[in-house]
Amino acid sequence: MPLHAFDAALSDPTARPDLSGLRRGVVELLFFGAKEARACLFAVVIFASMVIVPREGVLGLPRYDALLVVAVLAQWAMLATGLETRDELKAITLFHVVGFALEAFKVSPAIGSWSYPDPAWTKVLGVPLFSGFMYAAVGSYIIQAWRLLDVRIRHHPPYWLATLVAVLIYANFFTHHFIGDYRWYIAAAALGVYARTTVSFRPLDRERRMPMLLAFVLIGFFIWLAENFSTLMGVWAYPDQLGAWSTVHVGKWSSWSLLVVMTFTIVAHLKHIKDRIHVPD
Repeated sequence: MPLHAFDAALSDPTARPDLSGLRRGVVELLFFGAKEARACLFAVVIFASMVIVPREGVLGLPRYDALLVVAVLAQWAMLATGLETRDELKAITLFHVVGFALEAFKVSPAIGSWSYPDPAWTKVLGVPLFSGFMYAAVGSYIIQAWRLLDVRIRHHPPYWLATLVAVLIYANFFTHHFIGDYRWYIAAAALGVYARTTVSFRPLDRERRMPMLLAFVLIGFFIWLAENFSTLMGVWAYPDQLGAWSTVHVGKWSSWSLLVVMTFTIVAHLKHIKDRIHVPD
């Protein structure tokens, strides 16, 4: 079945009055899981390539360079097949820019938060260029999930306020090395800003709702799991993982959840997504 036909079948809003009770709950959960998995298509390609491409590379091409080729082809395919629009690609490109700037800062000798141990032709300032696609994968997931789950946002904060929180989140990733970590203060601010915000979504034929803050935390958790997988595969390493792999500190979960807030703010500025966001007067 072509992917567009599969998406149409998944997103069919036809009422299902035959479903009730536990049976409805199970079916909705299955559809929700299928839509979430489908929304992760780009991320799945990226992480699957980490498993398939051996550490020594392919046909003389270093591992990071081979991963970059896979990522570029996957991004081209998403655009060529209409799974992503040109406007969405612009937002995803912005994720590359902010992601690369953060990576270059974090891997610099003066900071050394993590490192990419393998050689590559496409390393710039110690950062393999494929790494930007990992940030783009988060944005791609949000964009795809928005469409498949027919997402709508209620009581979104004013855009200027949401943007201010996103800028503070991003800035803190840099400044906490010099003036202290204000992550929890910023998280408290985000808690207040998004306290009334709810996300509605349609797993099957009925609308369901959840607090927007819960969505941020859940997505952050799954990114933390993906980070554990990536470091296990040796794609990058934290200083305490150089001798032997260990679980990424659970505190990174909060960092990823805040990064999701920032990512969502960028996506929320897309015109066709703004149409489904309610900002109170």
